[in-house]
Amino acid sequence: MNTWHRRVVGYTAFLGVVMILTAVSYQWGMRTYEGDPVTFLHSMQVVVEMFTTTGFGGDSPWSSPQMNAFIIVMDLVGMALLIGTLPVLATPLLENAFSTTIPNAVDDALADHVVICSYTPRADALTAELDSLDVPYVIVEPDRDLAAELYEDGHRVIRADPESTDGLERAGLPAARALVADGDDQVDASIVLAAKELAEDVSVLSVVEEPDRARYHHLAGADQVLSPRSMLGQSLAAKVTTALTAEIDEAIEISDNLELAELPIHHGSALVGTTLADSGIREETGVNVIGAWVQGEFTATLPPDTTLTAGTVLFVSGDQSQLSRLLELTQAGFRPFGTGETIVVGYGQVGQSVTAALDDAGVSYTTIDEVENENVDVVGDATDPETFTEAGIGAARTVVLALPDDTTTEFATLVIRDLAPETEIIARVEEQPSIPKTFRAGGDYVLSLATVTGRMIASNVLEDRDVLSLDRQVEVIRMRAPKITGRTIGDADIRAKTGCTVVAIDRDGTIVTDVGPDTRIEADDRLVIAGIDEKIRTFERLFGSAQ
Repeated sequence: MNTWHRRVVGYTAFLGVVMILTAVSYQWGMRTYEGDPVTFLHSMQVVVEMFTTTGFGGDSPWSSPQMNAFIIVMDLVGMALLIGTLPVLATPLLENAFSTTIPNAVDDALADHVVICSYTPRADALTAELDSLDVPYVIVEPDRDLAAELYEDGHRVIRADPESTDGLERAGLPAARALVADGDDQVDASIVLAAKELAEDVSVLSVVEEPDRARYHHLAGADQVLSPRSMLGQSLAAKVTTALTAEIDEAIEISDNLELAELPIHHGSALVGTTLADSGIREETGVNVIGAWVQGEFTATLPPDTTLTAGTVLFVSGDQSQLSRLLELTQAGFRPFGTGETIVVGYGQVGQSVTAALDDAGVSYTTIDEVENENVDVVGDATDPETFTEAGIGAARTVVLALPDDTTTEFATLVIRDLAPETEIIARVEEQPSIPKTFRAGGDYVLSLATVTGRMIASNVLEDRDVLSLDRQVEVIRMRAPKITGRTIGDADIRAKTGCTVVAIDRDGTIVTDVGPDTRIEADDRLVIAGIDEKIRTFERLFGSAQ
């Protein structure tokens, strides 16, 4: 019996008791004060008339003040009971009649799908990956309103408890290819236990907020435990250490002589204000500019007259020496770091990962957080200019924003840009839609936790598909494209149709880097594709195949 049924039964029993007591009292009052004995059945009829406000029949008016007072009280009681009926009975019935009917189980025919427990904004990146490859999934969401919203948005969702074997069985877990638990660490551990009890052979992947808790998820039975916050923090710190050491230690290695890298043009660089054609990047370094982030928008094809500005992030390919020469160009005129010239804002899990990486690199820094801690140098509000003044923003070359709230990150970016126009701002945001807003606010490099998490999960769940850039703004994947086997890259018109670039081809274990419009795709080739997440999804949808 569900809650509504219990409520109806309880209310009906209460109403019956009140009506019987009122009928007995009315019968006694008529005999005692009015001298007019009536039957119990007649008394019950009068009570029903009172409670439903349909009248009193032939008994009115009453001559005694006692009976008139009794009738007044009973009229008020009846009205209260009638009003109380609406939320108990009528409202739920109307809501059920007009609200979205959310499935509570998947079709029996569903198989080889991914079970997602439960919904968070980070799931959007994963579901986009799965949709582009026609891989079925189901979201198990216990919250009625959220489940209804997801269902109306076109997601396959059931309303069930993901911590119970019953809920997971209704999600078709025994026939699934994998289960993903990405929520609260303790709840995720409970989900893992339930999943392994129901379907021990199904791969279970969990995401932890605190890396120290990963061992408990392994003990619960998780096959893979991911910690995207740690990776995100390390990636943000690498942007700082690259500028300090003038060495690129975060390039994506495709082969011995081909690497991909994201290199921001720093404030003060000689490249600022030049056009791509006049910059001499190709002539002086030999790199190939695949695309660039300009004012928060990624462009796969840069016109020669594109003006390079501070904060433009170039996505390039080349060998290690070529990338190093470009790094020197992006930093030309960029004054060296000094003690205390890096500020880390936010000392949560991401912030701690950033500072740990900076410690390993020997980089001095100042930390800001609103909560006092022995490792926090300045306690204050990240949106208050005085907090940054106390932290030494005037001498800071780089600020790393590792805040958990995107709105706060956007406002803090505005504050920093106003106080220190030349300071480089590297920011973490929770959700992908916040990336362009943070760029517009003045950020130089922005990375989304949802993007990193989605890529990490997809890379582990999907077979025959490698995500080579889990923690970059541009996604790089290696996958087969059977729909264009036998065609040339130019004939397939990949860049025009998808906005992606074919960087290389993995052919029988050999990496082919000399790729051009006349390159023909052979059977079993695995293409190395680069582009932003949305464009990668387009490529997968047009040329990929279901896993």
